[in-house]
Amino acid sequence: MTARTVTVNCAAVQDEAGFWAAYMRDVPDIHPGFGRNLAAFRDALWGGPGWPDADEVRFTNSDSLGSLRGGTFVKCLEEIAREVNSVRLVFS
Repeated sequence: MTARTVTVNCAAVQDEAGFWAAYMRDVPDIHPGFGRNLAAFRDALWGGPGWPDADEVRFTNSDSLGSLRGGTFVKCLEEIAREVNSVRLVFS
C-alpha cells in the first residue's frame, strides 16, 4: 500500500480564516460539515468531518502561521500533531 500525502499550501495565509480556506481548498473531497476550528480539526484527524484521507498532511510555507494568535495557533497545531497517530502532520 502506498502512503498518501496531502499538501496544504499556507503561503497566502494571513489569518485563521485563510488557514481554514487553504485546508478546505487543498484537501480533496472535504466534508462540507467541517467546522473550521482547532477542535473540528482534531476531530477530523480522528476520522470525523474534514478527514483528509491521507497518511500525511504537509503544511508548506508554514512560517506564515507563526503570527496567528500571537504564535499560539501553530503551537496548538503542533500539539494536535503529537496527539494524533492516525495522520502525520508536517510543517515546512
